[in-house]
Amino acid sequence: MKCPNCGEEMAEGALYCEHCGEDIHMVPDFEPELERNIEQSISNILEELHTDEDMEPFEDYEEEPEELQENGRRKRRIWPKVLLVFFLLLLAAGGGAAWYLYGYYSEEYQVNKAVQFVSLGRFDEAISCYNRALELDSDNIELIFSLADVYLLKNNKVEYEYLLREIIKSKNATAEQLDGAYGKLIAIYRDREDYQTINALLVASGNEALISDYQGYIARVPEFSINEGYYTSIQPLKLTADSEGKIYYTMDGTEPTEESTPYTAPIILENGDYIIKAFVVNEKGIASDVVTKEYHIENNEILPPEISVLSGEYNIPMYIEITSDDIENIYYTTDGTDPTYSSNAYTGPIPMPLGRSNFKFARIVDGVTGTIEERTYYLILNTDFTPEQAVASVVEYSMNTGKIFDATGHFDESGDTYQYEYLYVRNINRVNDFYVIAETYRTVDGKVTRTGNNFAVNVYTGERFKLQREDNGRLSLIEIEIKEDSQEEE
Repeated sequence: MKCPNCGEEMAEGALYCEHCGEDIHMVPDFEPELERNIEQSISNILEELHTDEDMEPFEDYEEEPEELQENGRRKRRIWPKVLLVFFLLLLAAGGGAAWYLYGYYSEEYQVNKAVQFVSLGRFDEAISCYNRALELDSDNIELIFSLADVYLLKNNKVEYEYLLREIIKSKNATAEQLDGAYGKLIAIYRDREDYQTINALLVASGNEALISDYQGYIARVPEFSINEGYYTSIQPLKLTADSEGKIYYTMDGTEPTEESTPYTAPIILENGDYIIKAFVVNEKGIASDVVTKEYHIENNEILPPEISVLSGEYNIPMYIEITSDDIENIYYTTDGTDPTYSSNAYTGPIPMPLGRSNFKFARIVDGVTGTIEERTYYLILNTDFTPEQAVASVVEYSMNTGKIFDATGHFDESGDTYQYEYLYVRNINRVNDFYVIAETYRTVDGKVTRTGNNFAVNVYTGERFKLQREDNGRLSLIEIEIKEDSQEEE
């Protein structure tokens, strides 16, 4: 039993609250009108007993011998009136008891009294009456609503909320009554900006119509595209939400938060064990429950390499890079053939060739070629200065410096030559885009070796630089001047 004044729990049958000291009205108040009538009747009888002493006795008792007082006057017989008074008192007590029993066991009486007390602002007494009415009719949901409203008038929002929650748990509440209780509860939490509790309340209700009415307060759990379990191949796991918001997830079994990885693309489940946990945060900041799925992947296929640059057209120099954790045993081709052990081995970022190019990458393990990843690129620079012109410019520079004496690269009578070869185009140190030209030494018998001299020619201006790598690995551009009748030392 709860104290109607402060809401604290009380022992059954207690006459006052040990917490606030409030007296507990266990029975209804005696009707004032009835009480006044009884008091008036008793008063009239007592007044009659003190009337004129010469009043004649009842005629019914004339046969009895008269007793004379010493002065010769007859004595009054008062015992019949005493008996009448006793009878009336007994009647009044019986009436009072009957009225008490009627009021105590009448739901209608208790409700009417409660309404009167509310109108007088006597909320504690109204609460006592509603509680008694509920003892008589515990399944009456409207009584619970009325009692909750009185607590709200008292500004006791704790008890108000408690009673509304009792209504939504009741099996006797109608759909209309449930809607009313949910609406009042949602209003409470909305005023507090406690949207998470609204979400939990609606989800727990299982009432799709109600959930639809308050869709903005719902954050449903994310859906997983594949069931948890054992798989023998790579699985792309997709997470979806049926409302606006963000999905956050973890892959190591830890509880996800808004600081966890946001879901943006399918999660690739490769070899191993995974515990994926995910939840949704909607636009109001309401978080759904966390969903957990476990997967075991035993994949025998050789994974394709992951490539940094997608197929497409580009107008600035790009590097093609393998972003997989494991870059071992990856081979590639640029002529459209499938990679083999004799193809180019990937060792680092590859400058994208000018014009159209087609790359095929594959991981080859123990003679078995994995899935081939193919990319097609088209690189066009906004310039009319070509790589061939850049090579010719470097040849001209070498002739002017006296390193070679003809355009074929001869420098003496041996027949050996210096050759200049375009390698690729790249942006150097974010300065500009340059054609990179390498110098090679070719012997008469056809053996070719790199000299280590490289040149950089500006793609847009044709300016020539020597390209040098510093000790820290950074490339530097060294401006070169053409001097007549001078020869660069070898």
